[in-house]
Amino acid sequence: MSPILLAIIPIFVLILVGFGLRRMGFPGEGFWPVSERLTYFVLLPAMLVQGLSGKELSPDLLPLSVAVVCTILTMAIIARLLWPVLKLDGPAYTSLFQGSFRPNTYIGMSIAAALMGAEWLALSAMALLAMIPVINVICVLTLSRHGSKGGGGFKRVLFGVVTNPLILACAIGLGMNLLHLSLPSIINDFLDILGRAALPMGLLAAGAGLRFETVNGGKRTLVVSSVLHLAVLPLLAAGFSVLFGVDPAGQQIAVIYTAIPVSLSSFILARQMGGDHRLMAQIITVQTVLSVVTMPLALALLT
Repeated sequence: MSPILLAIIPIFVLILVGFGLRRMGFPGEGFWPVSERLTYFVLLPAMLVQGLSGKELSPDLLPLSVAVVCTILTMAIIARLLWPVLKLDGPAYTSLFQGSFRPNTYIGMSIAAALMGAEWLALSAMALLAMIPVINVICVLTLSRHGSKGGGGFKRVLFGVVTNPLILACAIGLGMNLLHLSLPSIINDFLDILGRAALPMGLLAAGAGLRFETVNGGKRTLVVSSVLHLAVLPLLAAGFSVLFGVDPAGQQIAVIYTAIPVSLSSFILARQMGGDHRLMAQIITVQTVLSVVTMPLALALLT
């Protein structure tokens, strides 16, 4: 069995365990939203700050950031051009839009950690620090304009970006790194222990969030968003990485964070801002299932 499959299979088994636990009602319906908030606001930031501070960083990470941003913006344009072709209403279009490129960072970080060795966290931070602000801004603006609720304006978008815990954690960790600052040993050990729970908890929450429901009239959107996200997006990432001279490790990270399925936060944002959240839930589920096959292929062919 290939090393890529050996790394990916346990990750998807953990997602399946989360789905099974949710279906059994264990440990309780209220547990999963709380666990996801704990992971997003506490565990992942702890892992990022501890993992980035005091580490050696390669000086050639900027081309990776440029490549992933160009990938996201190109896909956003493609999704916009396909909207009139698919004849979708505004809320359904927002689901296509998010489903075309928004990444599930829990899955991406887990796969990067399994495949990339010691440098995975610094490379992931540079990719995420570039991707997350751009993705949040364009997704919130799109939902504000085309969702049934909309509202919020630019101030809401800006506030959401500057208070995003992953952005803050990456900025703090990278800032400490550039200033050659290290955490005191007690704090370093504390954050290390805390951060170890981030990825398994995130994967269990990803599985718990899967919903197998029928959505009438959404089949074309499901197919198109899955093809765009799981096939076209990693191809774009690989192409831009070569164009901007990203090194092989950076190319692999770019493909990992674009070949993963859409994020669960897409469903939350769609529900809050009047997107088609039922369709969004199906896109998340279908892409997560399909990525078991498409992700190993993308990594094997493009890296």
